[in-house]
Amino acid sequence: MKKKIVSVILCAAMATTVLAGCGSSNTASTDAAAEETTEDVEAEATTEEAEDAEAAEEATDAAEVTTVEPGVLTMGTNATFPPYEYKDGDAVVGIDPDIAQALADKLGLKLEVVDMEFDSLIASVQSGKVDIVLAGMTVNEERKKNVDFTDSYANGVQVIIVADGSDIATFDDLAGKLIGVQQGTTGHVYCSDDWGEGNVVAFQSGAAAVQALQQGKVDCVVIDQEPAKAFVEANDGLKILDTQYANEDYAAAVSKKNPELTEALNKALQELKDDGTVQEILDKYIKAE
Repeated sequence: MKKKIVSVILCAAMATTVLAGCGSSNTASTDAAAEETTEDVEAEATTEEAEDAEAAEEATDAAEVTTVEPGVLTMGTNATFPPYEYKDGDAVVGIDPDIAQALADKLGLKLEVVDMEFDSLIASVQSGKVDIVLAGMTVNEERKKNVDFTDSYANGVQVIIVADGSDIATFDDLAGKLIGVQQGTTGHVYCSDDWGEGNVVAFQSGAAAVQALQQGKVDCVVIDQEPAKAFVEANDGLKILDTQYANEDYAAAVSKKNPELTEALNKALQELKDDGTVQEILDKYIKAE
């Protein structure tokens, strides 16, 4: 009888121990699962907070600048200047649209591009038709009287295009020649000052000037180096002289009435330079020699 009682007690004790062990294991598993769930929730919350903070910062940037159309950065350009801006179907593409898009993204704005004649661009900023001009536009003192400029994002070089077999070989050989230029550009200004307006023929686009050269209507064309490369590559019988006409800085033109926008663009532009975005855009369109 005592043996049976002892056996019953031992069995009960063992059962209690087993149940207690299982209970401890379940509790530990539950605690671990709860801890993992808490960590996941905290991680998701941290990510969401970071995304919300970034969105809030972009919204703040957009709210701090005044644009022609709220929430939109309107860019004026002249899409006849490859690789800085040119048409791909109906779209305006190139270095300047890409940089403008990156700037708009930094400011939390949408980008709208308006294509127009080059010599209308400054007036379009002054009149409030567009917020900025990015058009391979050179910074010079005359333009600075009418608009403000951001910091420079690229450098340009004025070069001379001639037909194969031309007797023009150097800068000095331009004396007495008929020089084709794009109207309103610095090449137009430089050549008029250096050789006289009577020796300069201004066209609405660089492409029109190059066509005139091919037709023998002008003796040469003075234009920026990168579009010159594109025109020469696309047209047989033309070449670029080794002589450089002038070195220049390109920047975005902004209304003098909107210094806050200029300041915001400069901040965004510096960030894009620092993280390599500007150089990536330039390298995308301008191949190393």
